Amino acid sequence: MKVKLEVLEQVQDQLSHILDKALTESVQPFTKIQPTTNGKTTKTPSSRSQRMDDGKVFMDRPSLLDELFEINHIRTIYHMFIAVLLIFCLSTLAVDYIDEGRLVLEFDMLFFAFGKLQTVTLAWFVMFVYTLFVPYCSLVLWGSMYHRFPSKLGLSLGMGLLLSAVQYCVLGHFPIHVVVYHQLPPASRFIVILEQIRFLMKSYSFIRETVPVVMKNPTKEGESPRFPTFSSYLYFLFCPTLIYRESYPRNNHIRWKYVGVTLGMILGCLFYGYFILVRLCIPVFRPATNQPFSKRTMVLAVFHSILPGIMLLLLCFFAFLHCWLNLFGELLRFADRMFYKDWWNSTSFANYYRTWNVVVHDWLYYYGYRDFLSLSKRKCRTAAMLSVFIVSAVVHEYALTMGFGFFYPVMFCLFAVFGVVFNFTMNDKRQSPVFNVIMWACLFLGQGVQVCLYCQEWYAQIHCPRTGNSFLELVTPRSWSCSYQG
Repeated sequence: MKVKLEVLEQVQDQLSHILDKALTESVQPFTKIQPTTNGKTTKTPSSRSQRMDDGKVFMDRPSLLDELFEINHIRTIYHMFIAVLLIFCLSTLAVDYIDEGRLVLEFDMLFFAFGKLQTVTLAWFVMFVYTLFVPYCSLVLWGSMYHRFPSKLGLSLGMGLLLSAVQYCVLGHFPIHVVVYHQLPPASRFIVILEQIRFLMKSYSFIRETVPVVMKNPTKEGESPRFPTFSSYLYFLFCPTLIYRESYPRNNHIRWKYVGVTLGMILGCLFYGYFILVRLCIPVFRPATNQPFSKRTMVLAVFHSILPGIMLLLLCFFAFLHCWLNLFGELLRFADRMFYKDWWNSTSFANYYRTWNVVVHDWLYYYGYRDFLSLSKRKCRTAAMLSVFIVSAVVHEYALTMGFGFFYPVMFCLFAVFGVVFNFTMNDKRQSPVFNVIMWACLFLGQGVQVCLYCQEWYAQIHCPRTGNSFLELVTPRSWSCSYQG
């Protein structure tokens, strides 16, 4: 009874805090908050349609897990995951002692995965310097001539095509060349490719948000055009959002203890992922245990991969969407920490896709879905949704293909085929808890399939390498025909 009262009291406190914040926001339903760089806010009235046109509104709010971890009984789940990490360490030590007679943890695979960091750092620096100067200078050059140029359309098309060509060379071809030519290991590949995608999305958002403002605000005689400050654009390149604003809500100070704890959690997640692969994946899929392909072995391998698969999913969510983004948010005093919502409570895949990764979802919604609706005069909502799904699936598959070094469209099929079907069949009308169980079951199975097939293909690529460079051989998975023993 005492525990029940404590739980109810803590939950009541959290709900009261959330309710107070919701009421504070709801009393201003028709105002747009535009914080300035010194933390002060100004309010301008607008209608609902105007708010939609204005786009995303940033506000001061913490991450959901930070709020939930204040409840002791919720924080216990976090402690349980730490205990599992300790068990992984102990089991690895025990196996090493039994097999080799020593008590030393080796991280050879971890060092291999993050190899050639000098090349990675150089590639990142080139992409960063380009993204920092070229889009900004292009905007200033175009904006300074736009209202005085005789052919505004010709100027815009010419500058747009020129910028697109340079973007393709530096942010398109260059990262791929670095990854392929230098034969980077997997983790280093993912760093380069994910940063490539991030810089492309950031630069697009900057251009997309600032160009309409320049076009709608002609300068008077003798006045110079007003452009976003270079410091605001530099801040945007590092802050944890993909939607450009000239200013964001800012915290008053940096909590250095929070930074240290978050950095420790990121390192812990890194080793956690290493132990999952070493203890749960490699022993199953390494060549010494490989068996001839059959329906039985495939089914058993998929179900065996469900546990490491779902653990890797939760680990990636916690390490990146919570820890990594909050680390940069804290260092930059970025106050809007809603990087995700309570996706784990979703009873529909439509809600899961909206709440799993709010940062990327906002970019896809405002620059993909909503712009598509504007071009079609709001007549093709289904086509707009499908186009966003296809683009997202292609980008996910591109990242995995470049990261692993082989083409195996498992993610694309699960995302663009089953994901679309589930999005329309398990929609927001499904409110029963049964559908939450179904969603989790689908996530378990999907992660098991991905871990199983990608691990099989990884070892098949090593032991049955390609004999040619024909297109058919490049896109045909080696695991379908590779047979190796011991």
